[in-house]
Amino acid sequence: MAPTDARNVNYAQQLGEKVVRLRGLLAPFGPPEVEVFESPPEYYRMRAEFRVWHDDDDLYYIMFDQQTKQRYRVDGFVTASRLINRVMPVLIDAIRINPALRQRLFQVDFLSTLSDEIVVSLLYHRKLDEAWVVQAKALRQQLRDAGFALDLIGRARKMKIELDRDYVVERLEADGTVYIQQQFENSFTQPNAEVAQSMLGWAINCTRGSTGDLLELYCGNGNFSLALAQNFRRVLATELAKSSVKAAQYNIEANGTDNLKIVRLSAKEVAEALDQTREFRRLKNAEVDLKTYNFTTVFVDPPRAGIDAESCATLQRFDRILYVSCNPETLRDNLEMLCETHSVTRLALFDQFPFTAHIEAGVLLERR
Repeated sequence: MAPTDARNVNYAQQLGEKVVRLRGLLAPFGPPEVEVFESPPEYYRMRAEFRVWHDDDDLYYIMFDQQTKQRYRVDGFVTASRLINRVMPVLIDAIRINPALRQRLFQVDFLSTLSDEIVVSLLYHRKLDEAWVVQAKALRQQLRDAGFALDLIGRARKMKIELDRDYVVERLEADGTVYIQQQFENSFTQPNAEVAQSMLGWAINCTRGSTGDLLELYCGNGNFSLALAQNFRRVLATELAKSSVKAAQYNIEANGTDNLKIVRLSAKEVAEALDQTREFRRLKNAEVDLKTYNFTTVFVDPPRAGIDAESCATLQRFDRILYVSCNPETLRDNLEMLCETHSVTRLALFDQFPFTAHIEAGVLLERR
């Protein structure tokens, strides 16, 4: 059996184990059969970061074994996208022979896309000067001449130097439509683009034929908001991180989505606004009057810690709850409260991180 074939067999086994685990965790809530969305077993991760090891005149990427904590050299990384793997050797070879670029360089971060754009961040334990800028611009041009649609960023303590852009523009396809997404360096984006497309398709399918309006919490750069807008009269999406809100505004315009608005609010502030216990200038500035919305569905994609009890109570006021979780344990905890008023009618497993214990899950809950 060829090595790639063996990896495929092992992938099917580990994915099956995840399905069994998710079923067991959520069994008390009587979910339907798990809808499973696979990942490519190789070259699936659009982000990667590597420490840099200096060994006399040599310079190379390293990672650390999670069990032994021992470092090991990395010349290629089958987990990362093919684009990252193509850029890695060209970049490190150029830096190795350039004193201005290699001095006290300790980490390199990559953010790539299916649309073949990539931004590379070089992290240093020193202040970056004009000599660095000159050499970094030359390196960027060298890489562009080699055919890479690449931007370069320098980072040091309390310093960030953008030579051009600090973001990439991704294009994700779901349900026959391509969605344009601005993704900023050093901000959250879905790491597995192929699975991200499956997640968008599943969410579109779950909400097809909806009536009324959609409220989204933790919307990030509008990843789901843009795709779901087609199924609702209007969408109000909320997010606290300023960089994500900025990207979401760009994405709304780039995709020509005219029934979606993004407002910088936390989940707690959304509850206060809905209860009319507090007024928010941010809503007024965005020309959002909550009294004109008829929210029938709420979408949430929270952090690993899940949702607090107060926010769960907010979710319970909606007829349908679409919940994407990066932690099935906290999802289970939240379902103990949410299933007091709702039933799980759809359950999905999205294998964002193959060959790890990580499980990404989605549930649709409908009022009983």
